[in-house]
Amino acid sequence: MTRPLEIEAEPGRARRLLGSLLRPHRASAALAMLLVLGENAAHLAGPLLIAGALDSGIPAAVKGDPVPMVWFVAGYAVSALLTAGLRWGFLLVSGGVGQSVLIDLRGRLFTHSQRLSLSFHQSYTSGKMIARATSDIDTLSDLIDEGLDGLISSVLTIIGVTALMLALDYRLALIVLAGFVPLVVATVVFRRESAKSYRRTRTEIAKVITHFTETMTGVRAVQAYRREARNAKVLDEHNDGYRLAQNRSTTVLGAYLVVLRVVGTLSFVAVLALGAWMVSENEIAVGVLAAFLIYVRRFYDPLDQIGNFLNTYASATAALEKISGVLAQDPSVPEPARPTPLGEARGELRMSSVSFRYSERTPVVLAELDLHVPAGQTIAVVGATGAGKSSLVKLFARFYDPATGVVSLDGIDLRRLGEDDLRAAIVMVTQESFLFTGSVAENIALGKPSAERSEIEAAARAVGAHEFISALPRGYDTDVHKHGSRLSAGQRQLVAFARAFLADPAVLILDEATSSLDIPTERAVQDALETVLRDRTAVIIAHRLSTVLIADRVLVMDKGVVTEDGSPEELLSNGGEFAALHTAWTTSLA
Repeated sequence: MTRPLEIEAEPGRARRLLGSLLRPHRASAALAMLLVLGENAAHLAGPLLIAGALDSGIPAAVKGDPVPMVWFVAGYAVSALLTAGLRWGFLLVSGGVGQSVLIDLRGRLFTHSQRLSLSFHQSYTSGKMIARATSDIDTLSDLIDEGLDGLISSVLTIIGVTALMLALDYRLALIVLAGFVPLVVATVVFRRESAKSYRRTRTEIAKVITHFTETMTGVRAVQAYRREARNAKVLDEHNDGYRLAQNRSTTVLGAYLVVLRVVGTLSFVAVLALGAWMVSENEIAVGVLAAFLIYVRRFYDPLDQIGNFLNTYASATAALEKISGVLAQDPSVPEPARPTPLGEARGELRMSSVSFRYSERTPVVLAELDLHVPAGQTIAVVGATGAGKSSLVKLFARFYDPATGVVSLDGIDLRRLGEDDLRAAIVMVTQESFLFTGSVAENIALGKPSAERSEIEAAARAVGAHEFISALPRGYDTDVHKHGSRLSAGQRQLVAFARAFLADPAVLILDEATSSLDIPTERAVQDALETVLRDRTAVIIAHRLSTVLIADRVLVMDKGVVTEDGSPEELLSNGGEFAALHTAWTTSLA
């Protein structure tokens, strides 16, 4: 059994991903910085105008000269309007950048996940992938929409306020800046602890989504075996794990914010006490003290925002670590750097000294296998469950690469063929017969997206599917619904047959592709198969020996080794394992 894949966090990988996402938007980011600089400058001018009004405007007005006061009031109004307008512009620009980044990331993740090999998807659950594409990207959205905005404004405010406080009175400013020592220590501790907490949070929410996805996908089995209560209990356990992780994150954030508030309050009290004494000694003006106290408040309020940003950043970094981990995975079946052109495929297949295992931790499935399938030959592969039949055809389709040896098509190693040439030449129809949401015609046309309606209908006729499709409410335009649920299992397989036949490959692989057909439908497909398989190479895995008997050649496999190889007639006359399978099959029909 394949173990679930866990991708280890790598230092710096999440930051590199974020940098690559932001790099194409440098011009917009620069404009956003200019807007936020202007906004902060206008915002910081307010307390200075208040100080001027208190120390100059009011005394002048008392003496009968209201002009200075009017200018201070007008200046304050202009600063407020500029702050609001520049803020609006910043949100427009930064919002556009944020959405572009999220769309880019979601597209990268989706495109890359489709390129990853089958081995990855079998060990990395679909629920985890959904978690990466939904909750993890939503967390990054929170960082971009709110966190970065707050960080930029807060940092610029702190820098500006520090400069202004030093200009107003360096002695009072030093009292405020002294509070930075415990804040730096608290910030270092907070970043470390929040990072650990949010890594745990992303892991736990992925478990919730995975369990939910698996339950909904297998809801029929859940209901058939009355597993509802058990599944609800498992979900409660995962939810409890997520709750505990979230509580830990909230506790860490709360403790950090308490430190910020205590330090801020003590600094404010110290400035107020010392400032009042300095006013009484005529060392500073009342207006200067009033402006300074406003700046102290504006100095510590952004620190709260930075604390919230660090919390959001820790969560987003944990999410980005998960996403970047997926993006860092290389396909185990890579595209060749310089593909060898295939030309018009003939369909000759060959395995030379091929050994195969699914991973280093699993046993060998195929051992030193040599096999030649001439172009145009139909071979059937039979054997007990676990004999290696599906592994054989997966190598022919290059869903996996062999551990040793070479699998070739028309004398070319499959590892040297480009993906387009390979998939055009070799098509597999599996037992699942997966259909996408859309019309019947669209699902058949998957084999040849440029096909005309006449070609689609001709393919359906070739496999005996035209009659039932025509009887559907909208014929070929009927929506098959989710996973093809509108059609029966046999009808879905016929549509999958039509899809493969429309693709017109040189090699057609059928992996238990007739297992869901009833007897009347199977007989109709048998006639279609003999026509469609003519003049092309075919590899058929089937337990129903009625399908096997149309083959030119039969391979009997056992424990990854070919134990019998010959025509159906030869193997029946030899009285070996295939003859025993045939006897058991005919007896089951009696």
